[in-house]
Amino acid sequence: MLTKILVVEDDADINRILSRYLEKDQYQVVAAFSGTEAKLQLTINNFDIILLDLMIPGISGEELIGEIRKNSQTPIIVISAKSALEDKVNALKNGADDYMIKPFERDEVLARVSAILRRSKLSRPNVSVENDYVLKHLVLKPASREVYVKDHLISLTAYEFDILYLLLQYPDRVFTKDQLYQDIWKTGYYGEDNTINVHMSNIRRKIKEQDDDSYIKTVWGIGFKLDTV
Repeated sequence: MLTKILVVEDDADINRILSRYLEKDQYQVVAAFSGTEAKLQLTINNFDIILLDLMIPGISGEELIGEIRKNSQTPIIVISAKSALEDKVNALKNGADDYMIKPFERDEVLARVSAILRRSKLSRPNVSVENDYVLKHLVLKPASREVYVKDHLISLTAYEFDILYLLLQYPDRVFTKDQLYQDIWKTGYYGEDNTINVHMSNIRRKIKEQDDDSYIKTVWGIGFKLDTV
């Protein structure tokens, strides 16, 4: 079955270019030209990933991310002309998995899509059996890509899950931001330092909604590690 991608972009030329890139790489593409149209498509189709512009008519891209995250963890890559750090941080905090700034290159778009799909459930139909990871009141299940805190399922994006999974595999290791980029993104992508900070903040916030205990420690000047005490 072909991977299905929703491209949400109101500029017809850019939408067509993105769709062509993806279709040539053997993806099935559905195009939407407004937030309202995208929301309708999401009610009638299941998508493996969403490419989303922020400045779209109808429901804005920011609002659409919030709507999607109410009941879905479908990976979202924002592709926007908004280049301010604040816009990127807000999109990631609201639930976007990745953020690209226009103009974009074909190879980078395809690399980002491939990287996220490798981490999503739908790209792993034959996951091998692996033991659960347990820390305090947190349980991470690699096979189902689920995380529970005090028996409550918490909703993590693909990158958030993989960051937490990596930390749990090496509980005594301190990871620098560069190491996290290399181990998690695996595409040679190096964004602003704040990208990792935002993902860490999201993980901590979601865990804290169920448990006030500390799970991830900042090692100042170096990076991050699990708080196992």
